[in-house]
Amino acid sequence: MGASHVTYLDDDHEVASFLGTIASTRDLAVDTEGASFHRFVDRVYLLQLSTPTEHAVLDPLAIAPPAGLGALIQDPAVQVVFHDADYDLRLLRQDYGWKVRGLFDTRVAAQLLGIKQFGLAALLGEHFGVKLDKKHQRADWSMRPLTPDMLAYAAQDTMHLLALRDILRERLERADRMPWAAEEFARLEAVEFSADDPANAFLKLKGARDLTRRELALLRELVQWRDGVAATLDRATFRVMGNETLLDIAREAPQTASALMAIKGVPRGLSESRTADVLAAVARGLAVPAEALPQFPKAPRWDRDPKFEERVNALRSVRDAAAAKLDLDPGVLCSRERLETVARKIPTSLEELEAIPDLRRWQIGLMGAEMLKAVAR
Repeated sequence: MGASHVTYLDDDHEVASFLGTIASTRDLAVDTEGASFHRFVDRVYLLQLSTPTEHAVLDPLAIAPPAGLGALIQDPAVQVVFHDADYDLRLLRQDYGWKVRGLFDTRVAAQLLGIKQFGLAALLGEHFGVKLDKKHQRADWSMRPLTPDMLAYAAQDTMHLLALRDILRERLERADRMPWAAEEFARLEAVEFSADDPANAFLKLKGARDLTRRELALLRELVQWRDGVAATLDRATFRVMGNETLLDIAREAPQTASALMAIKGVPRGLSESRTADVLAAVARGLAVPAEALPQFPKAPRWDRDPKFEERVNALRSVRDAAAAKLDLDPGVLCSRERLETVARKIPTSLEELEAIPDLRRWQIGLMGAEMLKAVAR
């Protein structure tokens, strides 16, 4: 099979046969396609695989869970290469229970090298002259049959990934940054993904913090209605009704169909029954007793520390100076959230710095001594 040939597999026997032919590989590029833009509950709708010589696209809707692939992905002797692995890892864990070992993430590698354009399309274009067709970025990968150009687009996501890994790994090694990447990859492998509590999903909507507690009660009922419809239809929530529209309904609390339909964003074709359901959700929100109105969980209380911001600014100066010297984005080198944690802990030794859970060893190696000086002022 030539390096540019891609096999589409939607038969269990053919999948098992293909996975048998690549069972001895120690380099595997993987990508998944979900459909969160179109479906209520996302899942793996396509699996793309590449070894140094073989390329395949597997159809998870037509086959049983591919045990041979799971064995490869979970084998620590196999380097499994993704680009921006986080969501792929979530889907693979959710659908198959697989925990990836031997991870290499080309997005993380590119960021640690200070590459400004670290998206896959930019990297493939720069190193291989590959141009990804943007029209498929929001494609519905749950549809069947998939068109030939959709399959070709999907295959591109792994076809060059091993070669890209080689380029980035060599640059990391030359810059003595491979240990940084190894620590980041190990942390990604160890992340335990947990589902959000659907009962509190309304609190995560952008703009929810601007609402009164009464308006929050309406929003809670509206989100539960909207998400229930989306689940029944297996449709992305925004395709039922957008978040901004729900926020506006919560603010205005319409009690008639005409008042509801006057709100911007309410679908013109909303059926009579669904209009009644929305108004019923508003009524339930208005009926919540004052003492039972929802509110945001209280943030952790910190003892008032007049020098806290001073320490954060001192740490940021240390971080920014190191980032400039390394030609790294300051946020990649160390996020503000981690700087604030250090500022609150006020560590007095490298051992105390190492005890801060989110702080990386490689960050401590680069900036630990200066961080300690910054918080000791």
